[in-house]
Amino acid sequence: MSERNLAAATANVGVATADLFPRVTLTGSIGIQAGSFLGFGEGGSDRFAVGPGIFWAAFDLGRVRARIRAAEARTEAALAQYEQRVWLALQETDSALIDFNRQQARLELLRASAQASEKATGLARVRYQFGVSDFLTVLNAERTLLESHDRLADSETLTATALVAVYKALGGGWEMAEEMDQQAAHPGHGR
Repeated sequence: MSERNLAAATANVGVATADLFPRVTLTGSIGIQAGSFLGFGEGGSDRFAVGPGIFWAAFDLGRVRARIRAAEARTEAALAQYEQRVWLALQETDSALIDFNRQQARLELLRASAQASEKATGLARVRYQFGVSDFLTVLNAERTLLESHDRLADSETLTATALVAVYKALGGGWEMAEEMDQQAAHPGHGR
C-alpha cells in the first residue's frame, strides 16, 4: 500500500510539472451549412474547419510552481511513510528471527534435559529392582521426567509459533495456503 502511494505521489509530481509547458491541441469540425432546408444537398453547402489550440499557464507560473512544490512535499511524505513501513517490517523480521533462534536453543537444551531425565529414571528403576534405593527415588525420577517432557512440549509449541512469526514477518506461507485450498477443492489431483 505504501509503495503504491509513493508511486502515485511521484506520478503527481510529473503531472504538476507538465503544466510548466504549453499544451498544443488540434481541433476540427465538419458540418453542412445551407441558407434554407432545400439547399442542404447542393454543392458548396458542406464546411469544415481545422485549427491548433495552444494553452500555457505563462501568466500563472507561480501557482504551477506551488503545485509542483506541494506534489513534491506529498512525495516526500509518501517516501517517509514507505521507509517507515520497510523499517518496521525489518524490525519485525529481526525480532521474529531472534525469538526463533532463542526458542530453538532452548528446545535443544530441553531435549538434552529430557534425555538425561529418561536415563536417570531408568537408573532409579534398576537401583530399586536391586534393592539399592527405595521406591520414592523412582517416583521422584519419574516426576522429574514428566516435568521435563512437559517443558519440552511447551518449548516445541513456542518454537513452532516463533517459526510461524518468522514466516509471517517475511510475508511467506500464502502459497502453501493456496495450494492446500486447491487440494481441498480437487482431492486426488494434488500429486
